[in-house]
Amino acid sequence: MGNDIKNINEALDNATGKFHLKTFLTAGMGFFTDAYDLFIIGTVIAILPMVGWSLTTTDKALIGSTSLIAAVVGALTFGRLLDYLGRKAVYGLELVLLVIGAIGSALLSFKNPAVLIGWRFLLGIGIGGDYATSSVIMAEYSNIKTRGKYVGSILSMQSIGLVVSSLIALAFLLNATVIPLAYAWKILLIVGAVPPMFVIYYRRKMPEPPRYTVARGDAKKAAENLKNYTGLDVNVSGDHEKVNAPWYTLFKDRKFLITLIGTAGAWFLMDWAFYGNSIMSNDIFKFVITQTGLAGLIRSTEYSALIFTVAALPGYWLATFTLDKIGRKPIQVIGFVMLAVTYGILALFPVLDTVSHVDEFLVIYGISYFFMMFGPNVTTFVYPPEVFPVTTRGLGSGISAAGGKTGAFIGTFVDVFIIASGLSLLMTILAIFAIAATIITVLCLPEPKGRAIEEVSRESQYITTKQ
Repeated sequence: MGNDIKNINEALDNATGKFHLKTFLTAGMGFFTDAYDLFIIGTVIAILPMVGWSLTTTDKALIGSTSLIAAVVGALTFGRLLDYLGRKAVYGLELVLLVIGAIGSALLSFKNPAVLIGWRFLLGIGIGGDYATSSVIMAEYSNIKTRGKYVGSILSMQSIGLVVSSLIALAFLLNATVIPLAYAWKILLIVGAVPPMFVIYYRRKMPEPPRYTVARGDAKKAAENLKNYTGLDVNVSGDHEKVNAPWYTLFKDRKFLITLIGTAGAWFLMDWAFYGNSIMSNDIFKFVITQTGLAGLIRSTEYSALIFTVAALPGYWLATFTLDKIGRKPIQVIGFVMLAVTYGILALFPVLDTVSHVDEFLVIYGISYFFMMFGPNVTTFVYPPEVFPVTTRGLGSGISAAGGKTGAFIGTFVDVFIIASGLSLLMTILAIFAIAATIITVLCLPEPKGRAIEEVSRESQYITTKQ
């Protein structure tokens, strides 16, 4: 590896400092909001018919899933722009779209499902952009020893968004006589615009990550940004080297293509289960509750809050703080295996999906959420920015996230219809998906633990001297 590229990368690979925390907070607040916006819509969908909206089953499916297919567009677009224009040029713009989409959804829908779907599409583009950008930027500022923890922490902010969304929704439902549901759903949506407003400025002020700048051939600017943002002082010679790995490298290099199949494929299968189950949770819990109407919605929201708090949240953070000890691949395999087991139990014993066995259902279903988080939900996010070269890292991460959100969209849209045929059918499909994802993980993905990202991504093979 060239001297300047090597020196900049090694400085960051071994660095510690407050800049890690600053980068995490700037990126992580976006993921808190992403989770809130994506999962609060399930409660909103349940409220809308109670306040005079006429919704067909297809309307409900599209309102719940449109932001996810839009996230595919956002992830691919921002991922490519991240490499083509640079990280600084686009970082923060995704949150602008998210804010506009959240406000429009709340205030400018006019009881028209098509208009609400349009605003949710814009919001989803911003969410997809956040998936492509934040993981890359955090990975490029991280060191070898704690990279998994910091990149995983960004995704794990999603756990707080999950819990907050369910608790806020529950608070409004329990106080429907104080704040009528006709206003409550609007407030629930507009809350999602508030947190990103506070971090747009800080994202726009962040300098270009030095790893990217030096890889593009500007060692002096990379050293300047490194000094200003991290306090690290590295001497560079301006030796005119760069990483020459254009976007099509991901498809021409057989190893990168296999890795891309692994990152995008595993994420696709995981997100089908995660988003389908979470956004459609009210429909799933109908199998194990007797209440209907507002009372039924309150009870299902209580169950969601319980599972998110007791099972999902600790799973996220346990994965985050053990990634650099256990490794990404073992955690992902363990998670998928346990998903296959728990979904398989619910599929083989449909009696568990009934009112008389609600406690048993909640325990097994809760275990599935724990191992989804202490497993592939965190690792599929951490993997992409670690395994692709710096000049294609945005696109590789964007394609991987797009794979995940494609699965999320299909799962959320199709699950509405699958659940109508019985919960055991859905659990059978998800168990098969978990087995397939385990095989993909074993065959296609490397182990980045304890290795520099430039080593894992084989950047040295693409270094050339700039003429």
